[in-house]
Amino acid sequence: MVEEGGKPVIMVAVDDSSHSNYALEWTLDYFCAPFAPNYPFKLMLIHARPSLIPFAGPGSPDTVALAVQEMERKKKAEKVTDKAVEICSKRSVNDVAVQVMDGDPRNVMTEAVDKFHPAILVLGSHGYGAIKRAVLGSVSDYCAHHCSCTVMIVKKPKSKH
Repeated sequence: MVEEGGKPVIMVAVDDSSHSNYALEWTLDYFCAPFAPNYPFKLMLIHARPSLIPFAGPGSPDTVALAVQEMERKKKAEKVTDKAVEICSKRSVNDVAVQVMDGDPRNVMTEAVDKFHPAILVLGSHGYGAIKRAVLGSVSDYCAHHCSCTVMIVKKPKSKH
């Protein structure tokens, strides 16, 4: 995506994991710091909010339970995006676009790439082994194979305990 100022977009996927925060910090350190304060791109944060799960029961869905679930989803998304914006702010990057989209993270990331046309999508890696990846699925693997832009997977170094 090219903004009005002709800047390409760097999109960073954010969630509530330390791996996501590390990927954002890495992006800020390596893409933003060298150019501060005149960034040659637009930074966009994308968060995949889980879809609403309707409660099954006799008759119509429990509207109170649905409203509570929706409120919790909004709070969690706000918490995630506020923390990400705060991480950017601490590194003096204040011009950040934030998008929250509903759905499975794999689908959200590919849809966001199709919608906003970033030059690069940056994702954190949870560092799962082959078996866990096969069972749980890997958002970063999926995006690397299905997104129509460059995908950078940032792996958090293992702590030395």
